[in-house]
Order: sequence, then C-alpha cells, then structure tokens
Amino acid sequence: MEPIQIVLIVLVAAGIWAVVELALTIRRARTTVDTLDKTMNEVNEAIGEARPVIAKLDGVVDDLQPALSQVEPLLKQGSVAIEALSADLIEINGVLRDVSQVTGTVSTASDAVSGIADAATEKVQRLLGKKHRTASAKRALSESAEPKDADASDALAAEDADTRADTEPAPIEAPANRYFTYSDGTAGEDSND
Repeated sequence: MEPIQIVLIVLVAAGIWAVVELALTIRRARTTVDTLDKTMNEVNEAIGEARPVIAKLDGVVDDLQPALSQVEPLLKQGSVAIEALSADLIEINGVLRDVSQVTGTVSTASDAVSGIADAATEKVQRLLGKKHRTASAKRALSESAEPKDADASDALAAEDADTRADTEPAPIEAPANRYFTYSDGTAGEDSND
C-alpha cells in the first residue's frame, strides 16, 4: 500500500468519525433546544399571568403619585404641630409652677387662719370653762358651811390660778406646709414661705 492510500484511509476514517461526532452533537443540541423551548413557553406563560398584576401595580403607582406628593406637606404640617405642642407644653409648665406657688401661699394663709381660729376657739372655751368652774365652786362653798371651808377656798384659788394660766394667749406656731411642686416633679417638699 502506498502512502497516499494510507493517508486517504486515515482521512476517510477521520471524516466518518467527525460525521458521527457531529450527529451526536446535533442530537444533544436538539434535546437542549427542546428543553429550552419548553422553558421559554413556561416563561411566556408566567409573563402572561404577570401582565395583569403588573398592570394593576402600574395603576396603583399612578394612584399613589398624587398621595406621595401630598406626604411632604403633611410632614411639614406635622412638624409645625409638634413644635406648637412643645411650645404649649412649655407654657403649661409655667402655669403649673404658678399654680404651685399659689397653692403654697394659699396653704400657708389657710394654716395661719386655722391657727388663729383655733386659738380664738380655745380662748372662748377657757373663758366659758372659767365661768362654769367659778359658778360651780361658789355653789359648793355656799352649800357646805363646815370647817373644811379653808380647804375649799384653797382648791378654788388653785383652780383660778389654773384658769388664768389657761387663758393666757399661747404662741402661734407656723405650721410646716407640704404641697406638690410641679417645677422639679418631687412631691412633699417642705415649704416655709
């Protein structure tokens, strides 16, 4: 055999082998194309189903555009309202401080008036008690005329001394006031205003 024949046989064998490989590759490509075709059909169906949803979302976004344009002014109005509320709270805090001071003053005045009224009531009661005691002591003396009169007069003198001590004005003490102060949030502070 000549070398040309051998080369031709090798070339024919290589050609046959190339044709077989090409056929196998085409068969695999056909399977891949079929799978790709099925996938594309499924994607098209999904897109077909998603189109109404996308259209609805588009309509919702169109409807939201005017609302979104109104959000910024609403936020500005909310900010202004919060600032006004803050200013009002500061004013209320000042008013509460004033009320606290007035409450303390009224409490002090009320305690002073109460102390004066209690002292006056006590003096009236002592005065009435003194008259009552002296009248009963005189009756006791007139009823008993025995030698024990000296003892009765000593008891009467001691009782008169007690009555005089009771009728002397007692010093009025300033009561300690307790009230709620709004300025620092603590309750029960002693105030001696």
